[in-house]
Amino acid sequence: MILDNRRAHARLYTETHCMNTPGPGNSSEVNISQVIDRSNLNAFQIMTFVLCSACLMLDGFDAQAMGYVGPALIPLWKIPSSTWGQIASATPLGVMFGSLLFSVLADKIGRRRVLIGVTFYYAVLTLATGMANSPDQLFWIRLVAGFGLGGIMPNTVALSGEYSPARSRVTVMMVVANSFSAGAALGGFAAAWLIAHLGWRSVFFFGGTTPLVVALAMLFLLPESLQYCTLNGKTADLRKWLRKLNPAQAAAAGEGTQFVVHEKKQKGVPWAHLFYNGRATGTLFIWAINFMNLLNLYFLSNWLPTVMRTAGFSTQVSVLIGATLQLSGTIGAFALGWAVHRIGFVPVLATGFLVASVNVMMIGHPGLTVWPMFLVVALAGWGIVGGQAGVNAMSATFYPTDLRATGVGAGLGMGRMGAIIGPWVAGQLLSLHWTSEQLFMAAAVPALLSAVFMLLMRFAIKPEQARPAADAVMAH
Repeated sequence: MILDNRRAHARLYTETHCMNTPGPGNSSEVNISQVIDRSNLNAFQIMTFVLCSACLMLDGFDAQAMGYVGPALIPLWKIPSSTWGQIASATPLGVMFGSLLFSVLADKIGRRRVLIGVTFYYAVLTLATGMANSPDQLFWIRLVAGFGLGGIMPNTVALSGEYSPARSRVTVMMVVANSFSAGAALGGFAAAWLIAHLGWRSVFFFGGTTPLVVALAMLFLLPESLQYCTLNGKTADLRKWLRKLNPAQAAAAGEGTQFVVHEKKQKGVPWAHLFYNGRATGTLFIWAINFMNLLNLYFLSNWLPTVMRTAGFSTQVSVLIGATLQLSGTIGAFALGWAVHRIGFVPVLATGFLVASVNVMMIGHPGLTVWPMFLVVALAGWGIVGGQAGVNAMSATFYPTDLRATGVGAGLGMGRMGAIIGPWVAGQLLSLHWTSEQLFMAAAVPALLSAVFMLLMRFAIKPEQARPAADAVMAH
């Protein structure tokens, strides 16, 4: 009864649009959304962002590890291109199902539980990858590992956004989401050294041990979303984390205090609500952009080092070229985040995808020497890898709290279909003796389509979502 009353109160607040700000004559009500929006970033919030970023960095390392070990492992095990394409698609296939399941589950049982659980899970499976002894074992272990990896991105982005004040929310979400690319980039440099000195298995032993440490830290330090706690009547947990966020506000909230947010808890199937209240067109465009961009991102991440090795570069240089794609994307995401605040999501991301399309095509140009190759790969990574962080942030601002993880997860889930298709199709085309020039010309098309869909997104996105100002209250 108490839980139902609290949920009814949250619904009543949403429907009447009252301010409900604590003050004289209204001391029994605390608006959690306003508490966060008016807060200055403190050590507790920064710790939360750091934990989310660390989790995503290791996720990025693990997700791209197969691409880095390919130049060493393919000739060692004599793996055909078509078979390697299937192995490279195994992780995104698992991620697709995991993203869909764990994003919905997190909106039901909380971000904290899901993040801690899936981090422990994929850490163990990554260690198991280093013990594989055949292509078949490698495929199945990576498939099962990807299932856990799917729960990381949507929930870290959602949780970081839910602990950010409105004026810095988009920036925080883009920085946190960009940690995936940073992990993939740093992982490339680490993998180049590990493979050269300790062999390919060491990449996965390193990639499995470090998440265990982060998972233990999250077990003691990672908070639950205050908005989630409010919408689900988890008052004890809410008070616990509110004391960390704002001790004065927590101390002033007596036993009879009612906690409210700007939103109400949705009933029914979460996925269905992605198409309600004018969200259908935006949801479809977000899915299309994710599909096209992740198709390219995973094709490049998994095949670029191997294709570079075939083109005559050394194994170490080939891995470093692959790492440059991720490093440039990491740097590019920060620049894109700055530009989004001033210009808006649509023009910034559409331009980035268009630049990426041109440079993906240039990667296959015959006769490029090492430094021009680094340059065109860097420009491609700027748009594709950096742009994905922007797409994730745009998705998170597009949906309300109780749909945020579901919305981001659904978009990434649809994108994972592209991530599965990209590496697989590349393997098939290479087995048909397509040249590098033909392969990368074909890969330029999805980047061009991403730019087109991003331009169409302007008809679906709200003005306050299209260009988040420094003091704007983003949808959350």
